[in-house]
Amino acid sequence: MQALKKIISVLLITLICFAQTAFATESYVWDTSTIETNGEEASGNFLNLESGSAILIEQNSGKVLYEYNSHEPLRPASVTKIMSILLIMEALDNGKISLTDTVPCSENARNMGGSQIWLNETETLTVDEMLKAICVVSANDCVMAMAEFIGGSEEVFVEQMNAKAKELGMNDTHFVNCHGIDEDNHITSSYDISLMARELLTKHPTITNYTTIWMDTLRDR
Repeated sequence: MQALKKIISVLLITLICFAQTAFATESYVWDTSTIETNGEEASGNFLNLESGSAILIEQNSGKVLYEYNSHEPLRPASVTKIMSILLIMEALDNGKISLTDTVPCSENARNMGGSQIWLNETETLTVDEMLKAICVVSANDCVMAMAEFIGGSEEVFVEQMNAKAKELGMNDTHFVNCHGIDEDNHITSSYDISLMARELLTKHPTITNYTTIWMDTLRDR
């Protein structure tokens, strides 16, 4: 239960980053309480959070508005997919792949388990459809298929994930897989999550075409 609370906190903070909210003053509102920062970042668990770690940043500047144990190493679960999505968006923007490319499903992808859309080896989806499934359903089978499509194998793609993390200064992070299912030494921190979330939103704003989907269909269903 405690691990679940930590994961929920990280997810909530990530959603706050994705909201792209800009603050115009030095006084920030959290629920019904006002945090007076006086130009300084707020830290410590004075919000009485039950989670083990939290951070809130301003997207455009990257300024930390609030943090609590923000460098504590934690298992990120499906928040891992932010980095996978970031690499997918880079491949799209660099012209390495296109939204209309068809992506096959390997046996490895089909057998992922967890959250999925039950891909099988007889079908292909476009990159556009894969992104939709990853962002809306957190589909492990789709993110694995995309990792193999871009990297040639999950192992190579994970190496690219770790290289990107190092480039962004994510010093608390080490990825072992592309989906977030718990494995030893697969860790990150809320601070590092804020770095990759900001990179994704700032450099690849079209991702919001997928992260803001309210209702849609896939495979004509």
